[in-house]
Amino acid sequence: MNTKRVGFFTRLLDDAPAGERYRLATEQIVHAEKQGFDSAWVAQHHFHRDEGGLPSPMPFLGFVAARTSRIRLGTGIIILPMEDPIRIAEDTAVLDLMSGGRLELGFGTGATPETFLAFGLDKDQRNAAFNRNYERLHEAWKGAPLGHDDNRLYPEAGSLAQRVWQATFSAPGAERIGLAGSGLMLSRTQPRSADGSWQTLPEIQHPIVDAYLANLPPGIEPRILGSRTLFVADTREEALKYAEIGLNRVLDRFIANGHHVPDRSLPALIKSFDVHVGTPDDVIASLSADSVLPRVTDLVFQAHSVDPPHKLILRSLELTAQHVAPALGWARQHSSPGIKIAASAG
Repeated sequence: MNTKRVGFFTRLLDDAPAGERYRLATEQIVHAEKQGFDSAWVAQHHFHRDEGGLPSPMPFLGFVAARTSRIRLGTGIIILPMEDPIRIAEDTAVLDLMSGGRLELGFGTGATPETFLAFGLDKDQRNAAFNRNYERLHEAWKGAPLGHDDNRLYPEAGSLAQRVWQATFSAPGAERIGLAGSGLMLSRTQPRSADGSWQTLPEIQHPIVDAYLANLPPGIEPRILGSRTLFVADTREEALKYAEIGLNRVLDRFIANGHHVPDRSLPALIKSFDVHVGTPDDVIASLSADSVLPRVTDLVFQAHSVDPPHKLILRSLELTAQHVAPALGWARQHSSPGIKIAASAG
């Protein structure tokens, strides 16, 4: 039986005040659950309104958990160097308990230098801070004494340590993630320099998957999440209209982050930013050409960086669940299939 899971990733980037953004994102996740999606994911971003809109994922996911019953709720990612690991252990244990064990936790190091400075850190310290906080977080989840024999995590974390994911852009990062027994998170796009602008996303990501699988401990089942930008519309004209608006809106930021863009035509932007856009048939064809996707266990779609209006995101979710995802091997579950977890992972 095929066990590929399909998820929805919302970036909370609607052109609206923060409270309305959170309301719309909640509506999108509720709608995704009604369409049969297996998971919903949010990213943590500090300070910058136009990059993510959500500095505190745990309160938001707690709000969403109260309005859903089946869909798994994930972070993609929490920037762990900027967090107190004991507080993260406590918050995640409470949220997982209150959501009925539906929490999935993605962690990463972060990248924006200005954000680190606000937390009293230098960007060059992020890897050491991540490793230190990651180890402390797992100690808390495992029930180790925290400063005193009587100080142990309450409530207990259950299997949370076995539902950890980590994000990376590189094969060395994937080696580390595999050795840790975590799930691997693949990005929806990756920067290409002028010298490597000919590389496709699968050509970049296959070595990452290979490194992860080669270093996964025996007995640990692979968990590989592939994120992809997807906007499905009833007509190609509608899809391309909003793709042109959205991709041009973020073009300068992509270039600043290292993307090489050969020209500013819409076909070039779609190719450079690894966007799948069009009617269901258009999108099925382009996703079917992505040779990494048969290797993933979790296929997660997001409308970013197209970011069409809210009603069109809801429609895209419907068309994805009805047409696109089934063509890629997904079967809707009437109840949550859960995540296969090995007892010694993490």
